[in-house]
Amino acid sequence: MTIVQDSPIPVTCFTGFLDYKVVLLKNEYGDVEVDSLLASQSNISGVSEILNGCLCCTMVGLVENALKEIRDTMKPDRIIIESSGSAFPATLALQIRQLEPEGFKLDGVVTVVDCLNFKGYEDSSPSAKLQAKYTDLLLLSKHHLINERQMDDLIDSLNDLNDETPKIKVGPSGENPPKPELIFGLDTKLFELVEGEKASWEKIGSNSDSESQKWHGDEIETKQIWKGKKGKSKAPIHHHENGQECTKNHDNEVEDDSEETEIEPIDKDLLDRELSKLSFEVYRVKGIVRLPSSSPPRYTTNILNYAFGRYELTHIPNLDQDESLKGVTLKLTVMGERGEVARRARRLAEGLGARSE
Repeated sequence: MTIVQDSPIPVTCFTGFLDYKVVLLKNEYGDVEVDSLLASQSNISGVSEILNGCLCCTMVGLVENALKEIRDTMKPDRIIIESSGSAFPATLALQIRQLEPEGFKLDGVVTVVDCLNFKGYEDSSPSAKLQAKYTDLLLLSKHHLINERQMDDLIDSLNDLNDETPKIKVGPSGENPPKPELIFGLDTKLFELVEGEKASWEKIGSNSDSESQKWHGDEIETKQIWKGKKGKSKAPIHHHENGQECTKNHDNEVEDDSEETEIEPIDKDLLDRELSKLSFEVYRVKGIVRLPSSSPPRYTTNILNYAFGRYELTHIPNLDQDESLKGVTLKLTVMGERGEVARRARRLAEGLGARSE
């Protein structure tokens, strides 16, 4: 049934790395909803997540259902889709365009470029180049960590891929964020590409057995690391509203029936040392880690977010007593270059006294 409403809901796609009612549709590679948990601590009205896959290829069919459910249950003024860091958003953009009769409108595609590491991963990551080429706006992060010469070289590389798209520096750790009017209301121009480029773009972003799926599937691999109970395996779609976990039943939630073990928090210095050993082939490490605390329950539950040698830990107090994390000391997803991740994840697990698969 076609939904008729006064004005379509604008949808903005973010890839790479408010005064409205905003809902975030977040794609996680693994089954640990790291960025969604962080987003739920902010003033975003709702968080909906799709886990255990990539929106741009293997899970693209879930987007339509997720958007319609968000529209009907949360009634947002705007939806932000944050795909996995390696995703090519063409497939998403095309699907959103097809959903215009259902009350959605593609506002724009925004790509975040890691200024510190882009020169390193552009050669090994076809998706990085495509993200920088097919976008309405480039946000330059970590620019404060490189010198003027490196920035000039980066801009030259980006201009070789795309010399017409605006490029905006964004501050560290949310400092001086771009104003909403700069990243929203873009009124995407991607579909106005010259015919040859448009045909190529639509072919890459098609839902068939396309080149995007081939290189994307070959490029990325993920491994899981855990210590203690493995924890609950999440369903592909899971929702949070105002930071609260929904009570909707999921048929494919599977409880780990391994024996519950006493939590042994990970020493912070040990964590530092083991993460420092990771190579450039590991793009991201994200998940949950429990660190020692002098107060009951003698540990804190933290979100670990690692990228290219740098990481942040964010304490989420309401997870300390989360029933789904009972007996879980460590639960991480390691993502990176196919063929390298298994070995690197195994070494990280061994160093932390954990297991990997």
